[in-house]
Amino acid sequence: MHEDNLFIDTPQALAALCAQLNTSEWIALDTEFIRERTYYPRLCLLQVATPCIVACIDPLALESLDPLLDIVYDTSITKVLHAAYQDLEIFYQLQGEPPRPVFDTQIAASLLGFGEQIGYGSLVQQVLNVQLKKAHSRSDWCARPLDAAQLRYAADDVRYLCSVYSHLRHLLIHKARLDWLTEDLARLCDPDNYQTNAHDAWQRIGGTQQLSPRQLGILRALAAWREQEAASRDLSRKWVLADPVLVDLARMAPRDRAALARVRGLQKYQVERHGSAIIAVIGAALQESESTWPKPPPKRVLSTAQEATVDMLMALVRRQAALHEVSPAALATRSALERLVLGDADVPVLHGWRAQIVGCMLQKMLAGQIRVSLHNGALRIEEAAPSKDQA
Repeated sequence: MHEDNLFIDTPQALAALCAQLNTSEWIALDTEFIRERTYYPRLCLLQVATPCIVACIDPLALESLDPLLDIVYDTSITKVLHAAYQDLEIFYQLQGEPPRPVFDTQIAASLLGFGEQIGYGSLVQQVLNVQLKKAHSRSDWCARPLDAAQLRYAADDVRYLCSVYSHLRHLLIHKARLDWLTEDLARLCDPDNYQTNAHDAWQRIGGTQQLSPRQLGILRALAAWREQEAASRDLSRKWVLADPVLVDLARMAPRDRAALARVRGLQKYQVERHGSAIIAVIGAALQESESTWPKPPPKRVLSTAQEATVDMLMALVRRQAALHEVSPAALATRSALERLVLGDADVPVLHGWRAQIVGCMLQKMLAGQIRVSLHNGALRIEEAAPSKDQA
């Protein structure tokens, strides 16, 4: 049984909690944060649990989280999270690297047929038959004081995670799939996932299909400037300049304030605050050599025959997913299969356990070495007879 929920807002209480957590082989972990107006997510609450403890830790009331971070970064303690990426991103910003080892119950669930990117509430419902309340999913976790209902909601995010973890881990061991999860978690804990490269920020901006390479060079420079400006002031990117405004600036390339004022969506206060910087960035970008301009990403255009081939490969993926009780998207997405048909061999389905389940079969199908037929409404896979040229 869990102890009553603990609310930790003093150094003494945190030290006492960490003394208990320090003996654990694993801890359930979750965070509540806000980032609507800031560049960096603002950590507002940390929840931890073991089979005997549930605690909510208030980072806004504590000068230091070091005792807890010592636990989180202890490599002998597994950290159990659900949909862990954003939580790990916060810890990366705190410490410069994500904690290890971790167990992501969302990824684990996809390897056991629960569905791709299943939500925490749905997973708790399916595994434990417990219906979680959603009343505080949009709470302002930065506001203080937090009321009892908010704390119960937050605590439930780790309270049931303990039982879900035990259940999923048992199933993975029973099905000999724990190694599968290890491969995927290694990628999740790669620090490169959490590093921001200002030079590449333009690639995350939509609506650029009609821009020329020269205009893309301006966009690249403006996006890098915005990234640095947002980070230095801890502001959301859109609060510096919105994506559509950057695209219009790249297209129009204004060289003075009068031209800036004609850019749709650019507010007067933004011209006053950033006008000189924007003009300077555009001017510098226009001086760059043509050889340095970004090239538009190649359009992935499949012929009708190739689309039909992707459909066949997708059918095979679904067949193997059902056979092995795995989410189809955990094996391969349609986008990955399109890349495969276009000749890209560097897709995840051709590596590791995915290759064993379906990747090698996909390659054989593309090479004409297996054939697919219907038998009693189900796909049948057979080795294709060699052609005369192969005989």
